Amino acid sequence: MLMTLDRKFVLLGSAAAALAWSGAALAQDAAPQGENGEFLGTIDIGESARAIQTDTATPVTVISRKEIEERQANTIAELIDSIPGVTLINGGTPIGSGINIRGFGANGTYGTDQKVLVTVDGATTGSEELYRIGTQLFTDPLLYKSVAVNRGTVGSFEYGSGVIGGVVRLETSDASDLLHGKTGITLAQTLSGQTNSAGFVTSTTVAAMPTEQFEFLANYTWRELGTQKDGNGNPIGNSAFGLPSFMVKGAFHFGADNAHTIKASYTQTKTSERDKPYDSFGTSGTGFGNIDRDTDSKTLTVGYYYKPLNTDAIDLSLVYTYADQQIDSQAVDRTAGASILNLLDADQRYQTSKITLKNGSLFSTGSIRHNLRVGLEYIDKTRLTASSAPGGTDRRMAAFLVDEMTLFRGFTLTPAVRWEAQNIKGADGGTYLNANRSFKNEAWMGGVSARYEFPFGLAVFGSWATTKSLPILDDMEPTTLALMTKPERGKTWELGGSFNRVGLLTDNDRLAIKVNYYDTDLLDVTSYSGVSEVYLNGWELEASYATPSGFYFDFGGNIVKGRRLRTNGIIDDWTNLPNNTFRLSLGKRFGRLFDVRWETVIAEDLVTRTGQTNGTYTSTLKGAGFDVHSLRASFSPKLDLLRTLTFRVSVENIFDKYYTPGLATRPAPGRTIKGGVTVQF
Repeated sequence: MLMTLDRKFVLLGSAAAALAWSGAALAQDAAPQGENGEFLGTIDIGESARAIQTDTATPVTVISRKEIEERQANTIAELIDSIPGVTLINGGTPIGSGINIRGFGANGTYGTDQKVLVTVDGATTGSEELYRIGTQLFTDPLLYKSVAVNRGTVGSFEYGSGVIGGVVRLETSDASDLLHGKTGITLAQTLSGQTNSAGFVTSTTVAAMPTEQFEFLANYTWRELGTQKDGNGNPIGNSAFGLPSFMVKGAFHFGADNAHTIKASYTQTKTSERDKPYDSFGTSGTGFGNIDRDTDSKTLTVGYYYKPLNTDAIDLSLVYTYADQQIDSQAVDRTAGASILNLLDADQRYQTSKITLKNGSLFSTGSIRHNLRVGLEYIDKTRLTASSAPGGTDRRMAAFLVDEMTLFRGFTLTPAVRWEAQNIKGADGGTYLNANRSFKNEAWMGGVSARYEFPFGLAVFGSWATTKSLPILDDMEPTTLALMTKPERGKTWELGGSFNRVGLLTDNDRLAIKVNYYDTDLLDVTSYSGVSEVYLNGWELEASYATPSGFYFDFGGNIVKGRRLRTNGIIDDWTNLPNNTFRLSLGKRFGRLFDVRWETVIAEDLVTRTGQTNGTYTSTLKGAGFDVHSLRASFSPKLDLLRTLTFRVSVENIFDKYYTPGLATRPAPGRTIKGGVTVQF
């Protein structure tokens, strides 16, 4: 009999805390200095696969470019599923997949519920509630240098309103990253393939810095995947795709100390599907039938940045962003009824323009040090009218303020506030009878986090935040117009602790732990039919340990529980919960030459209790528990003629396990061998 999740978490947390406290008493500083302060040279410090953000109260995880390349993921969703609290919805394909964070975001019906925000270089991307299509995020992982995921509400007020699940922030690569800030030109090429479905990827990047004032980068990536097979060897329907992407980015630095910068980036990803199911979450055309569909997603960012070296009071940016997602489809079977043809032939388009003026400043008021960020935003979203998708415009003005205040040594208090006003208007007087109908809404939201760090690396933190989800264009139908003046309300409080220490058990080893508990209530619900309120609580755990000799481990755990209050008064389980999961990586580095690690994912059974008849509930196994193992290795020889050369190989789902995660609508891929090489000249 397996022990309960709560008991397991207590044991894990107790073990981690005991290790941290006992080690703290024995720890020694690892400063590379002699008795007289002289520099003793470079000292190797243990390095794990992923840095844990122990220096902030915000539950945030950052995936670096190195990890992006190592994981060889086919989608962004597949890349970030290793983050506690983040769950895939069919993450192996760009169409019909999505991201769920803390029980919100994508689900088996809609691509998004507006509770998870996705940005590319600051541009807000994604559609609204497209039924059974799901286009929350449509791009290629190799376009980016980093992906940061803020979980929950407290760190979201700079980026938007209504964020309850979290924020996914993608940053494209810069030429200066590849050239390490030095003038010159470089070419980087990645080639990789996989056995399950004969997948193939080629990615070419050219980066140039002819002077310190100018930099330019261009990337083209082609990703192709055939029909994958599950652990039983059966084809996974609707899993093949071809995905061309490209990105260009440039920057011009000028003025004294190059304090002024004009920067621009453009990304585009598209795919063409032929004779594929309209229901992209499913595996066949049963129900709606098949369609030909073309999806095109573009983002543009143009910004002016000013950061003079002679003052900390100015870190100014004025940025324009534009995101355009277009989905054109046509039914294959033209004999279907008129209503079905109208749905299958519907073309979807979302265009979001945003102007953001922001300044960051460092200053002191008495003994209090401030890291203050203030900003103004104008947001304009336009949606094309289509069958089952009301069109119109959603225009918003917003202002935000975040002040990270260090009150005394070790103690940081960070209040944040956001104001947002909306004018939402229907596009026409046709099917939806929305001509000249407009609604105005206004909302204040905000929160505060506090963190105290003890001298020996232990820190405790907590936060409280509330946000509002303003109405969306999907509700501009005659039957739902009452929702247009009814924002949803989300409230979250969190409590946690972290420990980060170098030189804990041996010279220059490193231990990092972060544990976070959260409690979220979603009130005045309009996003889900038949639901009035949602109550969630959960634990997230991140831990890593590494030695200078190269041994390391990384651990992540996610435990979540949820209930809902239905409009008929019944309280039962929240049906958008994922499996509780635990992830462990054990690895060894041999200098900078060779790196090998074993990864394990263990998931609990996902059982939901719904309905109520004569005081009893119906229990349903939504996702059986599973354990999946993978092996990854990389080899990076040093050659004088090359800047970098890395060979990578991985075996995912080594034992060819058949399983379907709790929120997925199709089985996961079976055993897959991936291999690739990256070379930079």
